[in-house]
Amino acid sequence: KGQDLNSIYLNLNRSLRAVTQAVAFAFPPPPIQGIGNVGGFTMQVEIRNGDFDYALLQSLADAVVGAGNAQSALQRLNTTFRAGAPQLSVTVDRTKAETLGITVGNVFSALSTYVGSGYAAQFNKFGHVFQVYTQALPDYRASADDVRNLKVKAGNGTMTPIGTVADIKEVQGPSLISLYNLYPSATVAGSPAPGFGSGQALDIMDQIGQHELPPGTGYEWTAMSYQEKAVGSQMYFVFGLAILLVYFVLAGQYESWILPLAVILGVPMALLGTVAALTALGAVSTIATQSGVAAINLYTQIGLILLIALSSKNAILVVEYARERRTEGMEIVAAAVEGARLRFRPILMTSFAFILGVFPLVIATGAGAGARRSIGITVFSGMLASTCLVVVFIPSFYVVMQRLQERWTRRAEHNYGTSAPRSNAETPESSA
Repeated sequence: KGQDLNSIYLNLNRSLRAVTQAVAFAFPPPPIQGIGNVGGFTMQVEIRNGDFDYALLQSLADAVVGAGNAQSALQRLNTTFRAGAPQLSVTVDRTKAETLGITVGNVFSALSTYVGSGYAAQFNKFGHVFQVYTQALPDYRASADDVRNLKVKAGNGTMTPIGTVADIKEVQGPSLISLYNLYPSATVAGSPAPGFGSGQALDIMDQIGQHELPPGTGYEWTAMSYQEKAVGSQMYFVFGLAILLVYFVLAGQYESWILPLAVILGVPMALLGTVAALTALGAVSTIATQSGVAAINLYTQIGLILLIALSSKNAILVVEYARERRTEGMEIVAAAVEGARLRFRPILMTSFAFILGVFPLVIATGAGAGARRSIGITVFSGMLASTCLVVVFIPSFYVVMQRLQERWTRRAEHNYGTSAPRSNAETPESSA
């Protein structure tokens, strides 16, 4: 307890608020590890006119962050880009260095070793190989004056302060220069507020980017946001194709274009349970929305596709039995009631066996629990709703569709019988 994603995330941000020397914040990890570094959305603000004005890039990123934090649908927008980080600028007087017998390469090598570190040697002890690195102590490289007093070997063998041959001064500049599609860029990250989806957040950020960024600049989506923009709308096509596949299989099995609709109409009942569960969880849990547990993510979409088959299975049990009784001559309503009565126990047995089987996913904890809970909550709530509603509504759907099917068949037979052409060789008796 206290080591789950929600607790760690909230405790980190609560502790980081006390940091005054830096801008520190925490984000939950992305729903799919390896696609981006943080959850929520990630935008790259770019300068596209060929300029490398990092002060301008900083102002653009700050404008986007400020406009985003002013929106009630967004929260915790920030940027890791800093154009005013303290730095030391070193300009070597090459002529003076050569006069003193100090090569420019020696100056750069000494600076790299003192300020950073340099490999010196290695030795064996206790059966292990240890490497030796050299570096100036922190107190001797903390300021520009300290770096000036660091020494480099001259041509006559004497140790000369680096400040003799180099001008060292304190400046400000970006601590990290990043290019996105060859443009100077600043990363802006944030997350949707509780009660808002990631698609709504991306649409609002699109509007902010178009309003805040002047000509010659722009923005692009990256990480999970790029994937969502690129393939987010394809979910509707995948869902439609899955339903179409079930419809065509049933149409071939029933030899009817109308009767499979009695089964397909049971799919939305399963989705009612999923929508209700995700809406309730997203409304009461901030971290659920941010980490993707109670949002429409990849795992939730997989669960929705799975629900098409599971909910259709329950409906098929009723429709198939009622269809057989109707073929034997039983009246339509009586066949539907008989199918619902006799298939009630098999539906409950198979459905609750599956529901109890996925329940551990709903209460999953530990590493990777977000993915398991996403698909578990989706399937668990959907099957629960489907099981409770299928025995109530599917018989009614069957009655309506079976009557439409028979009416369509009688009309087709009537039209065929009255409009069929009679050949010259037919007699009234033979045609009768």
